[in-house]
Amino acid sequence: MTEIRPMLTELERDTLTELVNIGVSRAASSLRKMVGEQVLLSVPSIEVVSRTVAAALIQERESDRLVAVQQDFSGAFSGRAMLIFPASNSLSLVRAVTGDRLSAEDVIEMQDEALAETGNVVLNGCLATMANMLQRPLAMSIPEVLHAGGQDLFNADGQDEGVVLFLYINFAISDRNIRGYIAMLMDLPSVEALKVLINEFIQRVVGSEGAQSLEA
Repeated sequence: MTEIRPMLTELERDTLTELVNIGVSRAASSLRKMVGEQVLLSVPSIEVVSRTVAAALIQERESDRLVAVQQDFSGAFSGRAMLIFPASNSLSLVRAVTGDRLSAEDVIEMQDEALAETGNVVLNGCLATMANMLQRPLAMSIPEVLHAGGQDLFNADGQDEGVVLFLYINFAISDRNIRGYIAMLMDLPSVEALKVLINEFIQRVVGSEGAQSLEA
């Protein structure tokens, strides 16, 4: 399973990882207020892969069916963002978000509603923070919940073109460790636009000489 290169340089990928981590940290703060419990979110790494490879990665790691919250975004760069969990983990997430106050039947009944709200907080928090730090506005669609396999998630629109920014996330609420993924499906022009914005951000933060020394 190889990444698509040279999509992002090491410095660009490290910068993007840091931007996403800041975004999910702010999303975790919003979730903490919503559920009244400690919420920990982190993104240890980002991979840039094709849709086919993204589907294969998830199928290798997850034998369970998947649940995803997806939202389209548009602006200086555009695409589709997804917050993805194994189906079994998604129920644990719903229980954590609802404070273990619901019966098993009610948890299943409210699953999509709770996941949509959680996904909206995480994806909006992540992308809105990135857009703010990159100094560009982004518009987000309303969240949609999908129950599908990996292949179906990454080809739901019938297209194989473009790439996926594939992020593994560590997600903990109320001492529950819930693994998951954030995926951003983008076409090549959007990735190029994102690269330009990342490099503008690097120039603002560390300057041209600092960027060159970091790349050395």
